[in-house]
Amino acid sequence: MAPHPVVQAVIDLSAGAIGGIACVFSGQPLDTAKVKMQTFPSLYRGFVHCFLSTYREEGLRGLYQGTTPALMANIAENSVLFMSYGFCQEMVRIMSGSPSSAPLSDMQKACAGSVASIFSSLVLCPTELVKCRLQAMHEMKASGKIASGQNTLWSVVRTVMRNEGPLGFFQGLTTTIAREVPGYFCFFGAYEFCRSAFAEYMGEGKDDIGACLWLVVYPMDCVKSRIQVLSMTGRQAGFLKTFTNIMRTEGLKALYSGLTPTMIRTFPANGALFLAYEASRKMMMQQFDG
Repeated sequence: MAPHPVVQAVIDLSAGAIGGIACVFSGQPLDTAKVKMQTFPSLYRGFVHCFLSTYREEGLRGLYQGTTPALMANIAENSVLFMSYGFCQEMVRIMSGSPSSAPLSDMQKACAGSVASIFSSLVLCPTELVKCRLQAMHEMKASGKIASGQNTLWSVVRTVMRNEGPLGFFQGLTTTIAREVPGYFCFFGAYEFCRSAFAEYMGEGKDDIGACLWLVVYPMDCVKSRIQVLSMTGRQAGFLKTFTNIMRTEGLKALYSGLTPTMIRTFPANGALFLAYEASRKMMMQQFDG
């Protein structure tokens, strides 16, 4: 018997939260290197230089800077994403004239995931802004862009509230949505394709899917990081102006700064995400059936 829609939503939300926690702890140091390289591409010669410099100057703590907001971001994003994913699948069924609970094609599931990402962007943007600012705080202070660093979650939150107000947390929202919608089309499309192709080997190949997302949307993620970090010095230009300014002054290569740690991070982080999501969801569904 299928669970009640509310129960199903709670299961999907909880499993998404567990998956988000696993994703953060397995990939946070590489995500920190990515944000630093995106924001200050000329400061580091490459991923290894950035990683080692951060460890030398800030220690292990520096590589895990922003973990608390990253956890909040991933828990919020994945909870809302996977909960909305279930609802959006029903929307796709209604729009395609399919009966309720009818199986969807991989393409239809990709569309559902793409729409679901709009909802998750609303909770992701504020927490990701705080995370990015914490991750790049050392470089912002060292470059003289800010007089002193805010080294804790709450000091960053207080500064945003004091200087920019509640809407300050949503700087980069347009770029976040522009990144998430096509990205999660690829993400869920590849995920469902892998599930179909490797159904008899449950779970094999699922850790490869994030590479598809990042190759498509990485320039938009780079622009988002610039907006969210550099806006702490004052009003920052929006997506189009930031994008064109990077292209004009730094070239296309700058939009892919930090791609190496991102691609390396993809395998353990997304493997952990879907392993934790699938395992916890299966366990909760079994408890319901019991």
